[in-house]
Amino acid sequence: MPLNKQFNKDVCRNLFAKDSRRLFLKRTLNSATITLAVSSGLLLPIQAIAAWNEVAFAATNLQTAIKSVLGTDLSRASDKISIKIPDIIENGAIVPVTVSSTLKEVSTITLFSEKNTAPLVAQFELDKDCIAFISTRIKMSQTSNVIAIVTARGNNYSARKKVKVTIGGCGD
Repeated sequence: MPLNKQFNKDVCRNLFAKDSRRLFLKRTLNSATITLAVSSGLLLPIQAIAAWNEVAFAATNLQTAIKSVLGTDLSRASDKISIKIPDIIENGAIVPVTVSSTLKEVSTITLFSEKNTAPLVAQFELDKDCIAFISTRIKMSQTSNVIAIVTARGNNYSARKKVKVTIGGCGD
């Protein structure tokens, strides 16, 4: 092998070795810093910590759940809310739901499953300038209505759709 090719290989090997050592040290230091910050409580995943409405999620009937989430159990039926969900679900453990609305200034979309042991399924808070659209998967224990309550401009509007469940998904 000519001398200059051997020299080039040695130089490249040394450069990569230095880079890999630097990279290893940098990653180790970063990991140690993050671990220290998390363990000392300086770094909290604030965005991942959701507000928990214990009363609403502990409610066992629909009216109590609605009232504890929204402050009232009154809502007006609206044709400006669309619930997209299959009419018949084979497995209640995985039920795809999409809710959209053409109402202006929507602040929340709240989902309920009428006959679940805990009727409140989810609540989504939206910026008033956002498009009122959510898509998620829920669990349903048995055949019942899925209710979407949309809060827009301080008023509650609702839509419901009956869904037949052949196998329950909530352990009932």
